[in-house]
Amino acid sequence: MFKTRRKKRRYLYYFIFIFVVVILFYSFSKFEVFEKEEPIIHASNTVFTNPNEDLNIKITDESSGISNISIILKLDSNDSGVTISKQSINKEKELNIRLKLSEILPKNSGKYYVLRVEAKDSSYWNFLRGNIATKDIVIVLDSKKPLVNVISHSPYIEKGGAAAVVFRARDDNLAEVYIEDNEGRKFIAKKYLKDSFYAALIAWDPRKKDFSANVVAKDKAKNITKERIKFIVQDRQYRISNIALKDSFLDGKIKSLTQQYSPEGSDFNRLESFKFINETLRNSNEKLIHELSSKIPENELKNFKLSPFLPLKNSAKVADFADHRFYSYENEAVSNSHHLGLDLASVAQAPIISSNEGSVVFAGENGIYGLNILIYHGFGLYSLYGHCTNSYVQLHDEVKKGDEIATTGISGLALGDHLHFGILVQGIETRPEQWQDRKWLQTHIHQVLDNGSKYILGR
Repeated sequence: MFKTRRKKRRYLYYFIFIFVVVILFYSFSKFEVFEKEEPIIHASNTVFTNPNEDLNIKITDESSGISNISIILKLDSNDSGVTISKQSINKEKELNIRLKLSEILPKNSGKYYVLRVEAKDSSYWNFLRGNIATKDIVIVLDSKKPLVNVISHSPYIEKGGAAAVVFRARDDNLAEVYIEDNEGRKFIAKKYLKDSFYAALIAWDPRKKDFSANVVAKDKAKNITKERIKFIVQDRQYRISNIALKDSFLDGKIKSLTQQYSPEGSDFNRLESFKFINETLRNSNEKLIHELSSKIPENELKNFKLSPFLPLKNSAKVADFADHRFYSYENEAVSNSHHLGLDLASVAQAPIISSNEGSVVFAGENGIYGLNILIYHGFGLYSLYGHCTNSYVQLHDEVKKGDEIATTGISGLALGDHLHFGILVQGIETRPEQWQDRKWLQTHIHQVLDNGSKYILGR
């Protein structure tokens, strides 16, 4: 009986010991020394690169920190590999490794390699061995640049004008295709009719002095090809206007718009109000227009035909496109702006007609533009209508050629009843007169696309 009692007591001690160990182990596991999270190796499973590029690998461990890393280079997944880097780390939370591929890769060898990256943390978990993360990164070498050739393009582009381009870009690992001008602005190019063929509308901002453009193709290995589009580039002089501000204008339209749009608590004098409307509000309104009109929602271009844009019947031009206006008050310079549209007038509240089918992307109040409508016609082309009195369309409406979309008016920064009409290409205002000219449309847009189509389809 005594032995039985001692035996039971021994089991009780064992149980208490094990219980205490479990409690202590669980408690310690809450601390970094026994954390169970593996380090994270931030790298893609497959990396396309060329031998001249460096490969960057980031390793993080936010808990116990990194204790050591090793990197093994393998000719393929079955190769045992060669260790190219082995480091002991003093509990770093983040480690950035840069590998010079030109130094570590064998000369005149294959196109594919495997880098095995192994990272161990400083935890005492896993019977003091810590947590280990392993990742195999497939390295695909590619030093061949994409092939690019321009197939057709508009014969010339003028300052403030637009042009069309059709081209081909080929590469097994093609990543990005676009057109870039001398200012670094990128124009989106869309697939045209067949794989590897692209088309785009581009534009020369009337406020920029020079223009040139290249087709740019990049592959996944960061090889780049640039092919110049050989336009004839035509400069164009736009009007410069010097306008003396009158008190009646400042105390009328400007004051009214300031009360409507200025921040609460503002106490602007006459000239401050004008600068707010002509600069701050104008920039905000144009930013919205540019953001909306920079998008090309369709994935590819198939058919693109336009009729001349003639939104207002029997109208007369009352203000020029790209007019650079300098404002003064009592013979002192105050502000300046560019008038990036064409002002047309006929009779009060005249019907505004959509000359081409499209989709409404904006219909509402927009500061100096008043009641403003923006319609997308495809291929990155938008038409704009400002200062309207009434709008007969809403956001996302589909309009047809000949539909009445609005009436002219004096909303926004308009003194007399008229239509502010604009045409934008990928967020850049262009000369509306071009888009009103049937011959220009045929030569610079339709014929360019038709010539590209014949080449691509072999007709």
